[in-house]
Amino acid sequence: MNASGATRSRALPVQARARRRHLKRFRRLLGPLSLLAIWALVTGLGVVSSEDLPSPWHTLHTARELISDGQLPSAMLISVRRVIIGLTIGTVAGVGLAVLASLGQLGDDLIDSSMQLLRTLPILAMVPLIVIWFGIGETPKVFIVALATAIPIYLNLYSGIRGTDRKLLDAARTLELSRLQIIRHVILPGAMAPFLVGLRYAAGIAWLVLVVSEQINATSGLGYLIVNAQNFLRTDIVVVGLVVFGILGLLTDAGVRALERRVLAWRST
Repeated sequence: MNASGATRSRALPVQARARRRHLKRFRRLLGPLSLLAIWALVTGLGVVSSEDLPSPWHTLHTARELISDGQLPSAMLISVRRVIIGLTIGTVAGVGLAVLASLGQLGDDLIDSSMQLLRTLPILAMVPLIVIWFGIGETPKVFIVALATAIPIYLNLYSGIRGTDRKLLDAARTLELSRLQIIRHVILPGAMAPFLVGLRYAAGIAWLVLVVSEQINATSGLGYLIVNAQNFLRTDIVVVGLVVFGILGLLTDAGVRALERRVLAWRST
Protein backbone atom coordinates (compact mmCIF):
# COMPACT_ATOMS: atom_id res chain seq x y z
CA MET A 1 0.00 0.00 0.00
CA ASN A 2 1.38 3.40 -0.97
CA ALA A 3 1.59 6.39 1.38
CA SER A 4 -1.60 8.01 0.07
CA GLY A 5 -3.54 4.75 0.52
CA ALA A 6 -2.32 4.40 4.11
CA THR A 7 -3.31 7.98 4.85
CA ARG A 8 -6.81 7.37 3.47
CA SER A 9 -7.20 4.17 5.50
CA ARG A 10 -6.30 6.04 8.69
CA ALA A 11 -8.66 8.87 7.82
CA LEU A 12 -11.67 6.56 7.41
CA PRO A 13 -12.01 5.67 11.14
CA VAL A 14 -11.66 9.36 12.03
CA GLN A 15 -14.43 10.26 9.58
CA ALA A 16 -16.59 7.42 10.91
CA ARG A 17 -16.17 8.64 14.47
CA ALA A 18 -17.04 12.17 13.38
CA ARG A 19 -20.21 10.91 11.67
CA ARG A 20 -21.19 8.97 14.79
CA ARG A 21 -20.72 12.07 16.95
CA HIS A 22 -22.89 14.16 14.63
CA LEU A 23 -25.54 11.42 14.54
CA LYS A 24 -25.54 11.20 18.32
CA ARG A 25 -25.97 14.96 18.67
CA PHE A 26 -28.87 14.81 16.22
CA ARG A 27 -30.53 11.97 18.16
CA ARG A 28 -30.19 13.87 21.43
CA LEU A 29 -31.99 16.81 19.84
CA LEU A 30 -34.91 14.63 18.77
CA GLY A 31 -36.32 14.49 22.31
CA PRO A 32 -36.61 18.26 22.85
CA LEU A 33 -37.78 18.75 19.25
CA SER A 34 -40.50 16.15 19.77
CA LEU A 35 -41.68 17.94 22.90
CA LEU A 36 -41.72 21.21 20.96
CA ALA A 37 -43.77 19.61 18.19
CA ILE A 38 -46.29 18.20 20.69
CA TRP A 39 -46.51 21.60 22.38
CA ALA A 40 -47.21 23.33 19.05
CA LEU A 41 -49.74 20.68 18.06
CA VAL A 42 -51.66 20.83 21.35
CA THR A 43 -51.89 24.61 21.36
CA GLY A 44 -52.52 24.86 17.61
CA LEU A 45 -55.48 22.43 17.74
CA GLY A 46 -56.96 24.22 20.74
CA VAL A 47 -56.69 21.22 23.04
CA VAL A 48 -55.35 23.64 25.65
CA SER A 49 -56.41 27.26 25.71
CA SER A 50 -53.84 29.95 25.09
CA GLU A 51 -54.59 31.39 28.55
CA ASP A 52 -53.44 28.18 30.19
CA LEU A 53 -50.56 27.40 27.82
CA PRO A 54 -49.39 29.89 25.20
CA SER A 55 -48.13 28.60 21.86
CA PRO A 56 -44.39 28.27 21.17
CA TRP A 57 -44.56 31.24 18.79
CA HIS A 58 -46.24 33.47 21.38
CA THR A 59 -43.73 32.31 23.97
CA LEU A 60 -40.88 33.16 21.60
CA HIS A 61 -42.35 36.62 21.05
CA THR A 62 -42.58 37.17 24.81
CA ALA A 63 -38.97 36.01 25.24
CA ARG A 64 -37.85 38.56 22.67
CA GLU A 65 -39.66 41.31 24.59
CA LEU A 66 -38.07 40.23 27.86
CA ILE A 67 -34.65 40.17 26.24
CA SER A 68 -35.10 43.58 24.63
CA ASP A 69 -36.05 45.27 27.91
CA GLY A 70 -33.26 43.48 29.79
CA GLN A 71 -35.41 41.55 32.26
CA LEU A 72 -34.52 38.06 31.07
CA PRO A 73 -30.73 38.54 30.71
CA SER A 74 -30.54 40.16 34.13
CA ALA A 75 -32.54 37.38 35.79
CA MET A 76 -30.48 34.71 34.03
CA LEU A 77 -27.16 36.19 35.11
CA ILE A 78 -28.30 36.41 38.73
CA SER A 79 -29.59 32.81 38.78
CA VAL A 80 -26.51 31.44 37.01
CA ARG A 81 -24.23 33.20 39.50
CA ARG A 82 -26.13 31.72 42.44
CA VAL A 83 -25.95 28.21 40.98
CA ILE A 84 -22.23 28.47 40.23
CA ILE A 85 -21.38 29.71 43.72
CA GLY A 86 -23.66 27.25 45.49
CA LEU A 87 -22.57 24.28 43.37
CA THR A 88 -18.89 25.13 43.90
CA ILE A 89 -19.31 25.32 47.67
CA GLY A 90 -21.38 22.14 47.71
CA THR A 91 -18.82 20.27 45.60
CA VAL A 92 -15.90 21.31 47.80
CA ALA A 93 -17.82 20.39 50.96
CA GLY A 94 -19.04 17.08 49.54
CA VAL A 95 -15.58 16.05 48.33
CA GLY A 96 -13.92 16.98 51.61
CA LEU A 97 -16.47 15.13 53.74
CA ALA A 98 -16.41 12.06 51.48
CA VAL A 99 -12.61 11.81 51.64
CA LEU A 100 -12.59 12.20 55.42
CA ALA A 101 -15.40 9.70 55.93
CA SER A 102 -14.17 6.99 53.56
CA LEU A 103 -10.47 6.89 54.42
CA GLY A 104 -10.70 6.25 58.14
CA GLN A 105 -13.01 4.52 60.61
CA LEU A 106 -13.21 7.55 62.90
CA GLY A 107 -14.24 9.82 60.05
CA ASP A 108 -16.76 7.23 58.89
CA ASP A 109 -18.33 7.02 62.34
CA LEU A 110 -18.51 10.78 62.81
CA ILE A 111 -19.44 11.95 59.32
CA ASP A 112 -21.32 9.25 57.43
CA SER A 113 -24.12 8.82 59.95
CA SER A 114 -24.67 12.58 60.01
CA MET A 115 -24.75 12.79 56.20
CA GLN A 116 -27.16 9.86 55.99
CA LEU A 117 -29.43 11.69 58.43
CA LEU A 118 -29.11 14.96 56.57
CA ARG A 119 -29.97 13.45 53.19
CA THR A 120 -33.34 12.26 54.52
CA LEU A 121 -34.38 15.78 55.52
CA PRO A 122 -36.55 17.63 52.96
CA ILE A 123 -34.30 20.51 51.93
CA LEU A 124 -37.15 22.62 50.59
CA ALA A 125 -39.07 22.26 53.86
CA MET A 126 -36.06 23.82 55.59
CA VAL A 127 -36.33 27.01 53.53
CA PRO A 128 -38.35 28.97 56.18
CA LEU A 129 -35.82 28.03 58.85
CA ILE A 130 -32.90 28.98 56.59
CA VAL A 131 -34.53 32.35 55.93
CA ILE A 132 -34.76 32.91 59.70
CA TRP A 133 -31.09 32.05 60.06
CA PHE A 134 -29.66 34.04 57.15
CA GLY A 135 -32.32 36.62 56.26
CA ILE A 136 -33.50 37.30 52.72
CA GLY A 137 -30.26 38.26 51.00
CA GLU A 138 -28.02 36.16 48.75
CA THR A 139 -26.70 33.94 51.55
CA PRO A 140 -29.81 31.73 52.03
CA LYS A 141 -30.16 31.08 48.30
CA VAL A 142 -26.52 30.05 47.93
CA PHE A 143 -26.69 28.03 51.15
CA ILE A 144 -29.72 26.06 49.95
CA VAL A 145 -27.99 25.21 46.67
CA ALA A 146 -24.76 24.26 48.44
CA LEU A 147 -26.55 22.07 50.98
CA ALA A 148 -28.64 20.29 48.34
CA THR A 149 -25.68 19.64 46.02
CA ALA A 150 -23.19 18.54 48.68
CA ILE A 151 -25.24 15.44 49.48
CA PRO A 152 -25.15 13.67 46.05
CA ILE A 153 -21.48 14.62 45.67
CA TYR A 154 -20.73 13.07 49.04
CA LEU A 155 -22.77 9.90 48.49
CA ASN A 156 -21.31 9.09 45.08
CA LEU A 157 -17.69 9.88 45.95
CA TYR A 158 -17.95 8.01 49.24
CA SER A 159 -19.27 4.98 47.39
CA GLY A 160 -16.55 5.28 44.75
CA ILE A 161 -13.74 5.45 47.29
CA ARG A 162 -15.14 2.58 49.34
CA GLY A 163 -15.50 0.51 46.18
CA THR A 164 -11.84 0.76 45.17
CA ASP A 165 -10.58 -2.54 43.78
CA ARG A 166 -8.73 -4.41 46.53
CA LYS A 167 -6.27 -5.85 44.00
CA LEU A 168 -5.18 -2.35 43.01
CA LEU A 169 -4.58 -1.47 46.65
CA ASP A 170 -2.53 -4.64 47.18
CA ALA A 171 -0.48 -3.85 44.06
CA ALA A 172 0.14 -0.31 45.30
CA ARG A 173 1.34 -1.62 48.67
CA THR A 174 3.56 -4.13 46.90
CA LEU A 175 5.16 -1.21 45.06
CA GLU A 176 5.65 0.42 48.50
CA LEU A 177 3.64 3.51 47.67
CA SER A 178 2.97 5.83 50.57
CA ARG A 179 -0.58 6.37 51.85
CA LEU A 180 -0.73 9.76 50.14
CA GLN A 181 0.49 8.25 46.85
CA ILE A 182 -2.11 5.49 47.09
CA ILE A 183 -4.85 8.05 47.60
CA ARG A 184 -3.60 10.21 44.74
CA HIS A 185 -2.75 7.56 42.15
CA VAL A 186 -5.15 4.71 42.98
CA ILE A 187 -8.15 5.68 45.09
CA LEU A 188 -9.12 9.08 43.70
CA PRO A 189 -8.72 8.15 39.99
CA GLY A 190 -10.81 5.04 40.59
CA ALA A 191 -13.53 7.11 42.28
CA MET A 192 -13.61 9.76 39.54
CA ALA A 193 -16.43 8.11 37.58
CA PRO A 194 -18.84 7.95 40.58
CA PHE A 195 -17.85 11.50 41.49
CA LEU A 196 -18.80 12.80 38.04
CA VAL A 197 -22.12 10.98 38.27
CA GLY A 198 -22.73 12.78 41.55
CA LEU A 199 -21.68 16.08 40.01
CA ARG A 200 -24.10 15.59 37.14
CA TYR A 201 -26.90 14.79 39.57
CA ALA A 202 -25.97 17.75 41.79
CA ALA A 203 -26.00 20.17 38.86
CA GLY A 204 -29.61 19.24 38.14
CA ILE A 205 -30.60 19.54 41.80
CA ALA A 206 -29.01 23.01 41.94
CA TRP A 207 -31.55 24.39 39.45
CA LEU A 208 -34.46 22.63 41.16
CA VAL A 209 -33.79 24.08 44.60
CA LEU A 210 -32.81 27.49 43.22
CA VAL A 211 -36.15 28.08 41.52
CA VAL A 212 -37.95 27.34 44.80
CA SER A 213 -35.67 29.56 46.88
CA GLU A 214 -36.07 32.40 44.40
CA GLN A 215 -39.85 32.09 44.55
CA ILE A 216 -40.00 32.39 48.32
CA ASN A 217 -37.60 35.08 49.39
CA ALA A 218 -36.11 36.85 46.39
CA THR A 219 -36.53 40.08 44.46
CA SER A 220 -34.47 38.97 41.47
CA GLY A 221 -33.64 35.91 39.40
CA LEU A 222 -35.61 33.58 37.18
CA GLY A 223 -37.69 32.20 40.05
CA TYR A 224 -38.75 35.70 41.05
CA LEU A 225 -39.58 36.48 37.42
CA ILE A 226 -41.90 33.45 37.32
CA VAL A 227 -43.67 34.32 40.58
CA ASN A 228 -44.10 37.94 39.58
CA ALA A 229 -45.60 36.83 36.26
CA GLN A 230 -47.94 34.44 38.07
CA ASN A 231 -49.28 37.29 40.18
CA PHE A 232 -50.23 39.14 37.00
CA LEU A 233 -51.54 35.97 35.26
CA ARG A 234 -48.81 36.20 32.59
CA THR A 235 -48.57 32.52 31.73
CA ASP A 236 -46.42 33.36 28.71
CA ILE A 237 -43.70 34.78 30.98
CA VAL A 238 -44.03 31.77 33.30
CA VAL A 239 -43.48 29.43 30.33
CA VAL A 240 -40.50 31.50 29.17
CA GLY A 241 -38.94 31.13 32.61
CA LEU A 242 -39.54 27.38 32.65
CA VAL A 243 -38.06 26.96 29.17
CA VAL A 244 -34.99 28.96 30.17
CA PHE A 245 -34.56 26.80 33.28
CA GLY A 246 -34.76 23.71 31.08
CA ILE A 247 -32.19 25.05 28.63
CA LEU A 248 -29.82 26.03 31.43
CA GLY A 249 -30.21 22.57 32.93
CA LEU A 250 -29.37 20.95 29.60
CA LEU A 251 -26.32 23.17 29.14
CA THR A 252 -25.12 22.36 32.64
CA ASP A 253 -25.55 18.65 32.02
CA ALA A 254 -23.74 18.93 28.70
CA GLY A 255 -20.84 20.67 30.44
CA VAL A 256 -20.50 17.88 32.99
CA ARG A 257 -20.73 15.27 30.23
CA ALA A 258 -17.96 17.02 28.33
CA LEU A 259 -15.83 17.05 31.47
CA GLU A 260 -16.57 13.35 31.95
CA ARG A 261 -15.43 12.52 28.41
CA ARG A 262 -12.20 14.42 28.92
CA VAL A 263 -11.37 13.13 32.39
CA LEU A 264 -12.43 9.55 31.68
CA ALA A 265 -11.02 9.35 28.17
CA TRP A 266 -9.28 6.11 29.12
CA ARG A 267 -12.59 4.25 29.41
CA SER A 268 -13.64 2.10 26.48
CA THR A 269 -17.28 3.18 26.85
